Amino acid sequence: MEKYLINPNEKKSEICKDIYGNFSEHLGRCIYEGLYAGENSDIPNVNGMRKDVVNALKEMGLPVLRWPGGCFADEYHWRDGIGPKENRKKMINTHWGGVVEDNSFGTHEFFELCDQIGCDAYITGNLGSGTVQEMSEWVEYMTFGGDSPMSRLRRENGRQEPWRVKYFAVGNENWGCGGNMDPYYYSNTYKKYATYVRVYDWNNPIYKVACGPNAEDYHWTEELMKNAHRMMNGLALHYYTITHNWGQKGSATEFDENEYYMCLRKAYKIEEIIRRHLEIMNRYDPEKKVDLIIDEWGTWHDVEPGTNPGFLYQQNTMRDAMVAALSLNIFNKHSDRIKMCNIAQTVNVLQSVALTDGADMLLTPTYYVFKMFKDHQGNTLLGSHLTTDKSGEGENSLPTLIESASEDENGVIYSTVANISAGESKQIKCQIADSLVKGVRAEILTGAVDAYNSFDNKENVKTAEFTDFELTPDGFTATVPPCSVVKFVIEK
Repeated sequence: MEKYLINPNEKKSEICKDIYGNFSEHLGRCIYEGLYAGENSDIPNVNGMRKDVVNALKEMGLPVLRWPGGCFADEYHWRDGIGPKENRKKMINTHWGGVVEDNSFGTHEFFELCDQIGCDAYITGNLGSGTVQEMSEWVEYMTFGGDSPMSRLRRENGRQEPWRVKYFAVGNENWGCGGNMDPYYYSNTYKKYATYVRVYDWNNPIYKVACGPNAEDYHWTEELMKNAHRMMNGLALHYYTITHNWGQKGSATEFDENEYYMCLRKAYKIEEIIRRHLEIMNRYDPEKKVDLIIDEWGTWHDVEPGTNPGFLYQQNTMRDAMVAALSLNIFNKHSDRIKMCNIAQTVNVLQSVALTDGADMLLTPTYYVFKMFKDHQGNTLLGSHLTTDKSGEGENSLPTLIESASEDENGVIYSTVANISAGESKQIKCQIADSLVKGVRAEILTGAVDAYNSFDNKENVKTAEFTDFELTPDGFTATVPPCSVVKFVIEK
C-alpha cells in the first residue's frame, strides 16, 4: 500500500486560477464552427457564440482564454476585424490550411465570447509582421476610456466602455513562425514594442508576457532574462507532447501500450523542463517578479484520417486525459512561479476540451479532467507526498501515481491523484497531518487507455462517483484503478 501524506500545516503558494486557461486560435475549426457559429446560424447561439460550447466552458470553470494565436497572431492585423462585417478585409490564413479568413470574428466578438463565458482575456499582439504603432493603437482601442482617436473608433463600432485586457503577449513563437528571430534580437524588439503597450487604467494594469522558449531552449531563456526581464511580467514557455517525432507523431486513437507510456513519459518531462527554466530565471530575478507562463501545451498527434492536415483535428482519448491530469498536478506543484497556462486548443484543434460536428457537440476526456480540477483554482497548495513505484519500461518509465493537494478558504482539502498505469490498480493510504477527518467524497474518470467519446457514443468516457475507499481517523485508504484520475474532497 502506497503512503500518501497531506500536510495542512505546510501552506505553500496560491494556485492561480489562470493555470486552468485555454487557447483559441484562428486555426481549422476552433473559432469558426467551434466557438463561433455566426449570428445568422441555425445553430443555437447568442450574438454568434455557440450556446452549447459556451455553457460547457462555463461549467468547466474556464478562467482565461488566449486569442488570436498562435502563429496566426503574427500575421493578424486587428483593424481587419472591426467595423461592419461586410466591409472587413479577407485574408489567406497562410499558416493553417491556406483557407480564406473573412475576419467576421474579431476584437468585439472575442470580448463578447469572454463576457458570455465569464473569463478573462489574454491577447497576443502582432510583433512578427505588425508595427509598434499598430500594437500600441490596438491596446488604446481596447482599453482607453477617455477621448482619443482609437477610443472614438471603438465607440463608432458600438462599444462605449473599454474592455479589460488582463494579459497581453508581445509576439508569439518569435523564434519560429513569429519571425525566426534569435533571442538577442527578439529581446531588444520586445523592449521596443512593450514600451508602447500602455496602461491606461492603473486599476486594471496589463500584465505583459514575453515570448519565451521552445521546450528545452535554455539559451533563449538565458538571453531574455539577461536582456529584458525588467520589462516583463511573464515569460511564455511552449511545450507539446509528441509521441514519436514531428514528422510522424502517431495516431490519436490507435496505439499500443509502449506508445501509451512513451507519450506519458514525454508529457512528464515538462517537470524537468520547468525546473531547469526556473533555475535560469531565478539567477536573473532572485526576487521572483517574473512568472513562468505555459501558454501552449498538450498532446499533438497526427490529424484524423480524411481531415485537412492544416486544421490539426484529432480525437481525444483517456491517454490525453492522463496527460492533462499529470500536467495540471505538476503545474499546481509549481504555482509559486507558474501563474497561467493555456492548453492547445479549446475546440476541434489538438488537445481540445470539446469537439463539434455541425450543430452537435461532445465533451472529451480532457474536458472532464479540467472540470474535476477546477476546485483547485484559487486554493492554497499544501505540502504533499505520495510514495510510488514506476510504470512503463526502460526510458519510457515514469511515476505511477502523480498528485497535488490544495485547501480552500473553509479548510476543505482537494486532492487529485492520477494513476497512469495501463493495467494495475494501486492501493493508497492517505493521512492528513494533525487532523481528524470528518468525511470524504470522491469522483473518478477512468477507462481503457484508448477510450474516447464519439458523436455516436458521447458518454463513453465521463466522470462518476468513486466509492472504493474507507475512512480512517486521520484520512482514508483507497484503491485507485488503472488509467484513472480521482478527486478526493476531504473535510476535517
